[in-house]
Amino acid sequence: MSGPADRVDSFAADADTSGEGTGAPAGAAGGPQDGKAAPPDIGVIGMLRWAWRQLTTMRVALMLLLLLALAAVPGSLFPQRIQDPSQVAQYIQENGAVGEWLDRLQLFDVYSSIWFSAIYILLMVSLIGCILPRTKVHWQAMRARPPKAPRRLSRMPAYRELELNGDRESVLDAAERILKRRGYRVDRRGDHLAAERGYLRETGNIIFHVALLGIVIAVALGSLFGWSGQRILVEEESFSNSLVSYDYFEPGAYFDPDRLQDFRFRLDEFHASFDTVAEGNQFGQPREFTALVTTTEDGQERQQIMRVNEPVRMDGANVYLVGNGYAPVMTVRDGSGEVVFSGAVTFLPQDGVYTSRGVIKVPDSSPEQLGFVGILLPTVSQDPETGELVSTFADLVNPYMVLSAYAGDLGLDSGIPQSVYSLDPENMRELQDPQTGEPLTLQLREGETAQLPEGLGSVTYEGTRRYVALDIRHDPVQGVTLVFSVLAFLGLTASLFVPRRRAWIRVASDSSKEPDDAVRVEVAALARGDDPRLRPEVSRLVVELQSAVPK
Repeated sequence: MSGPADRVDSFAADADTSGEGTGAPAGAAGGPQDGKAAPPDIGVIGMLRWAWRQLTTMRVALMLLLLLALAAVPGSLFPQRIQDPSQVAQYIQENGAVGEWLDRLQLFDVYSSIWFSAIYILLMVSLIGCILPRTKVHWQAMRARPPKAPRRLSRMPAYRELELNGDRESVLDAAERILKRRGYRVDRRGDHLAAERGYLRETGNIIFHVALLGIVIAVALGSLFGWSGQRILVEEESFSNSLVSYDYFEPGAYFDPDRLQDFRFRLDEFHASFDTVAEGNQFGQPREFTALVTTTEDGQERQQIMRVNEPVRMDGANVYLVGNGYAPVMTVRDGSGEVVFSGAVTFLPQDGVYTSRGVIKVPDSSPEQLGFVGILLPTVSQDPETGELVSTFADLVNPYMVLSAYAGDLGLDSGIPQSVYSLDPENMRELQDPQTGEPLTLQLREGETAQLPEGLGSVTYEGTRRYVALDIRHDPVQGVTLVFSVLAFLGLTASLFVPRRRAWIRVASDSSKEPDDAVRVEVAALARGDDPRLRPEVSRLVVELQSAVPK
């Protein structure tokens, strides 16, 4: 973000500093020894000035951007305390001293850590320290007169010479009209025209950096005042936007629960289509996921369709469809025949054909608490080689449930949080098949019931419903971020594709020539940086001059 002028100024400053001295010869007291120049003592102020110059350079800004991206990596590798405190506590407990050291390094609080905040603040300071002086210099350059022509235009990288009829003033008038028509800012200086164009290039560069700074600030504000949450919703279930309705909720640092948006929606149906025509690896691949929802906002209901990357928007919040699966409807009766559990249970897909695994916990059964670990096969088939039951297709063509049963203490009263997708068998025993003595395996189709041994009751596979995994986000500055992103794109486009050029057209004066005699005209141009179109630009100016000046 610093240009050649900055480097020249710094070199001049260094030269002025090194020039301070008494002219003492080498070897004199207090002077350099053995004829070697001693480095100047720039002092604290000089060191601070040097550090500021380094901080506001493009090199350091790019390094800070890269460092910020690298600093965010641990946030995806380690559980974060703001998202799941229990998982962080479990991680530290399982890893002992390593986990404690990671906690001291704030790797479980990455985005609020001292080192991440320091990089973020340094990046903003670097951008501000670059933008302000650069804007001032650019503003002065836009108001300054284009520089006068060098003495020898023939030394310019693009140069043409021609002769035109007429006097100098008429040729310069025609050249001025041509240059202005081509977007140059023109200054007439006696025998020549000095012109410059392409200020939009530097303007675009400044707009890009201002927009980049705006994006950084907007993202910070969004993380402070925004929120996000996840919820798994089964068909025919409703969701109300309240904290207790979320499976997981991540608030911003300044989130106010009293300002949570008021909206509701119900998942009416979910449709998934899989390829049944293609062959090879494409067979069975998902083609479309569509959720039909009924939303309620400001007391008004309406049906909307939600697809992947096509969220439903309600009161400034976006509801994204991020996953789906099957939720088998199970009914469990205890030893007395009472229904102690009935409802849809979320099973998590394990592979591309939606072989799904889930857990059913029944704490209210008697005489013992019951637990089941189940595998759902959406389209069951038998592997011809191993003889095992597998799923061959992701859709519900021939659903089949395989269950393992446990009895004992589920541990729900211990106060230690448990995942709904896992079963802790520490205080439980796996039920045995009374005929074979092997671990009990229950195999059920939809509508079938299996009896449990020891008079513990029964389990029924009622049917299968679908569920969706939803990601709900509210970012109050999302629109501002979009505006800055568009500005950054436009600014970067201008800085890359708008050429910065200077052009000079000189008409040689010769007092011995008559007014109607031909005059010698020099056309030259200079570009900032590489410009392969510079020579064709001079050629076009020559052609237009020849056409504009009467022969």
